[in-house]
Parts: sequence; C-alpha cells; structure tokens
Amino acid sequence: MRSPVFGAQLYGPMKEAREQCIAIEGMQPSVFKALLHFIYTNSLPEMDDLEAGDRSELIRHMLVAADRYAMDRLNLMCQSILCDDLNVENVATILALADQHHCDMLKDACIEFMSSCAMGDVVETKGFADLKRSCPSILVDAFVKISKHKHK
Repeated sequence: MRSPVFGAQLYGPMKEAREQCIAIEGMQPSVFKALLHFIYTNSLPEMDDLEAGDRSELIRHMLVAADRYAMDRLNLMCQSILCDDLNVENVATILALADQHHCDMLKDACIEFMSSCAMGDVVETKGFADLKRSCPSILVDAFVKISKHKHK
C-alpha cells in the first residue's frame, strides 16, 4: 500500500476500518482523483490539458495530500515539479507551503531561487505580503541563508 495512513484506516484498528465508507474531508475531488491515480499506478496523472497555473495548483494540493497520507514518493515528485516551476510570482507562496509541510528540498530551492533573482520583484508579490504577515520567521530564515550564500 502506498499510504500507511490509508492502510491504517482500511485495515488497522482505527474506527474507519469497521465502516463501509471513509469520508475524505477537505480535499477537492480533482486532487483525490489524482491521488487515487498515483496510488494505483505509482505515477502522476496526465496533466497536458491543464494550463500552467492550474497544473501548479493541482501539484501544490497533491503535495499537501501526500503529506497528509504519508506518501513519501508522491511528496518528492511534487516537490521536484514545484522546484522546476518556481517564478517570482509564486516563490513566496511555495516557500510557505514547503515550510508548512516540512519539505526541505523545496524550501531550499525557494531560498536559492530568491537569492538569484531581484528581491524587489519578490517583495512586491501578494505571496510575499501573505508570508510576511502569516509567518515572518520563515523570511528571517530565508534572508539569513541568502546572506550566507552571497558571502561565500
């Protein structure tokens, strides 16, 4: 089984194992469908028909689901895709997501991306404003790492 959480729910002593249905709360149907695709095929679903923004959003939601259901391979695949999709507009938002879900590879990629671009552009984004308001400690960590990186 690709998810130890689902395994425990379906076959373990958890309450859900005794029930006919397991309710999946707080997940969009498209994300759950993609999660099931991964569980059955060990691969991501085709996303060629999605626009870049929709694809990135689906991957971000799949990363959250991978964390929720302890699916390490899916987590790493989503992190890798998000690393490749970083841009000035989304880097702060993805940094917050990486921090929240303990994705060190993605967090480091965001910080490295921020150190290589014009910080003035990043600072002007909505994602940066949200991050500054909701979790300023992430920014302090990022700026310390960027400062150390630039002084090597």
